[in-house]
Amino acid sequence: MARKRNNHDPKFKSRVALEAIRGIKTVSELSAQYGIHPTLINRWKKQVIESLPEVFESGKVPRKPAGESPEIGKLYEQIGRLQVELDWLKKKSESLH
Repeated sequence: MARKRNNHDPKFKSRVALEAIRGIKTVSELSAQYGIHPTLINRWKKQVIESLPEVFESGKVPRKPAGESPEIGKLYEQIGRLQVELDWLKKKSESLH
């Protein structure tokens, strides 16, 4: 009976490839740990190493996580200003009583 083919997500592939590049564990140990053939790990490792120069050549800034936008920074700024104003008003109102 044929084995079902696994499709691994990019995060998993990159994590395994980085562990292989670091060399803390051998490819055989990683293979046993993750249940992946050593040839596949070596292929992912090679792909990462070959694609690294492209990361620095593109000159593009890596995109921010989905939750981060320029508006969020402005909102935090506004929250800070309002907090300072609120503290100032509390102090002034205490002196009036």
